[in-house]
Amino acid sequence: MSEVVIGIVLLITLFALLAAGFWVALTLVAVSIVGLMLLGNPRIGMLYATSNWGAISDWSLAALPLFIWMGEILFRTRLSRDLFEGLTPWLSRIPGRLLHVNILSCGIFAAVSGSSAATAATIGRMTLPELKRQGYSEKMAIATLAGSGTLGLLIPPSIILIVYGVAAEVSIGRLFIAGALPGLMLVLLFMGYTSLWALRNEQKVKHETRYSWREKFSALLKLLPVAILVVFILGSIYGGLATPTEAAAFGVVGALSLALSSGTLNVKTFMASLMGAVKTSCMIILILAGAAFLTMAMGFIGLPRMLAEQIGAMNLSPYLLLFFLTLMFIVLGCFLDGISVVVLTTSVVLPMVIEAGIDPLWFGIYIVLVVEMSQITPPVGFNLFVIQSLTGKDILYVAKAALPFFFLLLLGVVLVTAFPSIVTWLPTSMTQN
Repeated sequence: MSEVVIGIVLLITLFALLAAGFWVALTLVAVSIVGLMLLGNPRIGMLYATSNWGAISDWSLAALPLFIWMGEILFRTRLSRDLFEGLTPWLSRIPGRLLHVNILSCGIFAAVSGSSAATAATIGRMTLPELKRQGYSEKMAIATLAGSGTLGLLIPPSIILIVYGVAAEVSIGRLFIAGALPGLMLVLLFMGYTSLWALRNEQKVKHETRYSWREKFSALLKLLPVAILVVFILGSIYGGLATPTEAAAFGVVGALSLALSSGTLNVKTFMASLMGAVKTSCMIILILAGAAFLTMAMGFIGLPRMLAEQIGAMNLSPYLLLFFLTLMFIVLGCFLDGISVVVLTTSVVLPMVIEAGIDPLWFGIYIVLVVEMSQITPPVGFNLFVIQSLTGKDILYVAKAALPFFFLLLLGVVLVTAFPSIVTWLPTSMTQN
């Protein structure tokens, strides 16, 4: 049986199982088994055991559950309320006022959680009721939260960057450094759009409070604990003092200290954070194991080599290749979560990308930006589900509200493509120093 016929059968199997509601990890394993059976390979059990061990025994993966646990701990502290109260006085004179709290709070929380869903849920619980109480546009409040919640995927430490680093064998520390400037760029794009929207749409709020400089600087003290934690984690990585795994361990200690000092750490919250981290970590590692088995099966069948040869024969320019890949990732993101998209496609796409002369480090940031777009696209945009549960609104209403931020993320993809130094300058300069 030819590679093309096997590939078509596997594609049909993949979408059939996903449509039937199978877990992503089990779907990947099933597709791999079907592929090896069609190939006539009898050593399925041995290949599965070998690929599993290779996928989950990588030391780099140790950072994954630690960063997830850190986010779970902070999820149960007063962090979101302190972020809101600390930022509010400084944003009272900017067009859009407290709408920017969503953006900046998500940016800051993303730097300590690494999770898009946790960022949107934590900040949304605090900001949405307050913005509604003060008379802000509910649609714009939802939009800023949906768009900014995706920052958890990009701003380091990012769980999805760890997954990509392991799958593509790219330095996780360099990926973290590379994600800093694009993350800041997105924050500025979101704030710029929100300011323009506010200037065009007069926002009449119920309570417009004026703050003295003393109150503003006093509010900054509430941001101090999380600022210290962010600087401690990222500074240790960027300064070469700790590996991402060591920094994650320090982050857990710091998060536990913050929870203890705020009086929110008890046996119940500790166990809840631990079980939340275990469940999420097991889900991600199970997907990684399934993807590793699929990668091995694809290698035996020869599909990645065939695809790379076919695309190479088309003589696509790097920009045209990225254009088609962007369309593919957006479509996949409508049906799969971000981590599944990365682990499912990296092994197949990366050989083409390298063949086209594209830096795998830059491509890691690019793929995360595109996956961020998929977080706010129906029907399986995770951030849409999170915000729907917070607001009770129809998911299509939430998706429509978030549409401008989808296009802002698309603009971010265009900018890093046109100016790749946005991604590569910082890790290159720090390596040279």
